Amino acid sequence: MTTLSFAIWLAGAIQMVIAAANLVVAKKLDYRTNVARLTPIVGQVFAVHAVYIVLILVWFGALCLLFAQQLATGDALARFLAGGLAGFWGLRAIVQLTLYDRQVRKEHRLQDVAFLLACALLTGIFLTAALH
Repeated sequence: MTTLSFAIWLAGAIQMVIAAANLVVAKKLDYRTNVARLTPIVGQVFAVHAVYIVLILVWFGALCLLFAQQLATGDALARFLAGGLAGFWGLRAIVQLTLYDRQVRKEHRLQDVAFLLACALLTGIFLTAALH
């Protein structure tokens, strides 16, 4: 296993942790109570989107855990996938920094910083693979 394929495998594990953390976040932010205040269709759309995001994160994680060596090859498909993942996680960090409530981020500084570091690490790993 090369250093890059190990880094991609590690990225897969990190993405699985982030997917699992979404379950904790849903409880912490009391999705159930907050969604109950929405119209039924908006609540349903929110729930579907939340589930789909977790499924996408699990898919990203599985892709990296099962195909780390292939993603590290530098072939066109591997570079395309890695570039997309780098863009996804880089954009996610920007969203965290610019759109989310600053007070909530301040109240949960450890989680905020940990998530931003994870996004930065994932972006770096996937950017490295995309440019490989």
